[in-house]
Amino acid sequence: MSDAVLTVLKFCLLALLYLFLARVVWIVARELRGTPVPKAAPVAPPPRAATPPPVSKRGWRVIVLEPESERGHAYQVDRDATLGRGGGCTIPLTFDTFVSQVHARLSDRDGQLWIEDTGSTNGTFVNGKRIEAAMRLRKGDKVKLGETVLEAQR
Repeated sequence: MSDAVLTVLKFCLLALLYLFLARVVWIVARELRGTPVPKAAPVAPPPRAATPPPVSKRGWRVIVLEPESERGHAYQVDRDATLGRGGGCTIPLTFDTFVSQVHARLSDRDGQLWIEDTGSTNGTFVNGKRIEAAMRLRKGDKVKLGETVLEAQR
């Protein structure tokens, strides 16, 4: 090959290398900025009910013990329920910033209540012990997610 062709190929390779590096820098900068979150118009929070929501007497339910401001709220566990700060969770724990978006899952399987951690950052604890796999809950067991403590009731 002639020297002119080799020179052109070198410049093409150099241009591709610079394009690649520019793309990498652009992607890293975008990741560091994070995903833009649209600002919602401020809305007054709905008034809190003085009494906890009604819960049927059948099946399992979980009752909030801590924090004190949420104490007494009860949530029915039908088949499956997710716990977390996320908007789609069956049991919303939006008041606790140490709870993941989808922190744990409760399941009523053949009349027995099971809990499993869904890969949360701070972990899920039952009676003070961190759980690594699905665990069966009994009446009166204390479940800690973030700074929230729940009690399993039948």
